[in-house]
Amino acid sequence: MSGVRRLGARWRRRRPLRTRLATAASAAVALVALGVCAAAFVVIRYELFHQLDLSLTQSATRTVQAERDSGPDVLAGECRYLSSPACAQIVPASASDDPAEPYLLPVSAAVREVAAGERAPYVSNITLFGRPMRMLTTPLGKGRALQVALRSDPVEKGVRQAAWLLAAVGGAGVLVAGGLGYWVSRTGLAPVSRLTATAERIAATRDPRHRIELPSGPPGRQDEVTRLAASFNTMLGELEQSVTAQRRLVADASHELRTPLTALRTNAELLSRADRLTDAQRDRASAALGRQIREVTGLVNDLIELARDEEPRPLLEQVRIAPLTEHTVGAAAAHWPSTPFPLHIDGEAARAVRPGVPARLTRLLTNLLDNAAKFSPPGAPVEVGLQALADGLELTVRDHGPGIAPEDLPYVFDRFYRADAARALPGSGLGLAMARQIARAHGADLTAETAPGGGALFRLTFGPVPPAGAHPVGE
Repeated sequence: MSGVRRLGARWRRRRPLRTRLATAASAAVALVALGVCAAAFVVIRYELFHQLDLSLTQSATRTVQAERDSGPDVLAGECRYLSSPACAQIVPASASDDPAEPYLLPVSAAVREVAAGERAPYVSNITLFGRPMRMLTTPLGKGRALQVALRSDPVEKGVRQAAWLLAAVGGAGVLVAGGLGYWVSRTGLAPVSRLTATAERIAATRDPRHRIELPSGPPGRQDEVTRLAASFNTMLGELEQSVTAQRRLVADASHELRTPLTALRTNAELLSRADRLTDAQRDRASAALGRQIREVTGLVNDLIELARDEEPRPLLEQVRIAPLTEHTVGAAAAHWPSTPFPLHIDGEAARAVRPGVPARLTRLLTNLLDNAAKFSPPGAPVEVGLQALADGLELTVRDHGPGIAPEDLPYVFDRFYRADAARALPGSGLGLAMARQIARAHGADLTAETAPGGGALFRLTFGPVPPAGAHPVGE
């Protein structure tokens, strides 16, 4: 038995899904068709013999009535008719009371028992004159039994004809079941076939732009396979965006690294001929080389962080936003001594706590403050505010520089994007992109807009305090 199961499991593994589904559907429909034919045969056979038994019962009733009127011992004796009149005979309970003529119908001990009232009436099949017969044995009273027989060959012929007809119908049903099974498998697995073909095409071409064609219809009435295909299309869209973003990141990084690497190589080659340089030239080249190394190191570190699809999820802390903001603003004031950083925190916001990673949130605020100070004129303030909202917390950073042009607003958070007015300023164009990534990792929203009266205004909005046990970072 275990060998049969192993053989069946091996067959299922080797056969494609369409063949297995067609086989299963065909087998199910074929079993139903054969079961219906078998049940129909049983019902037809029962009804035909039941009608014959009813005819025997009616003949017995008429014979009993005729016996009461005339009293003969043998009422009919040839049994050569296909229907009534039936042949009949009366059998006493004792063999000593038998008539001189031999009985036409077979008499057994069971017949004597029915005559003596020791056994219930019964129906039996006999053969007489080479023909099949159906015989009813029933009590007649006064220690006698009545045997009534009719020819059953017409009934048996009808049963055989019904068997052949139902066998033909069952065979046709099996063929139809096979066709239906193939149609069901072909139709039902068509989306799966398209999904498989698309996956194989993507694997061969490495191009995630391919999509599976979906049947038309309302989204709420799609079947499971169509929903699977739609989910696969969604996954392909996400994959395409990820691949596109990675390719763009590589292309932008190679473009941004080309200039500093060229400068590094130039200064390194210049220092390799230090014996031909004056002390001042050597010092300038050495300082430039160190500054460029720091810039490239910072750029590479930023690229590594931005290349992650999501933030790492270290141990979270309950971060008090107000003290973290005060510390970051103080560090920015020390780094930009010519720029004042006025800070306003309302009373309710001073007690605000959010789950997060302090180092990452500090990096976010530092990038915003450095960006604002870089674009602010000397002596112009960078205003920082932290205020509580009805359903969250908002931190704003506003500068008094040239502001953001309307055509640049949709792209200020893109990697390596730099507006025309910022191309002459230092920086790689990754600070704001990194700030938005950190904000999203902490469940916050970072937006940019033009401030009233000039300058740029950045809003960092935290949502309500998440419930206990929730981990927004990296999700």
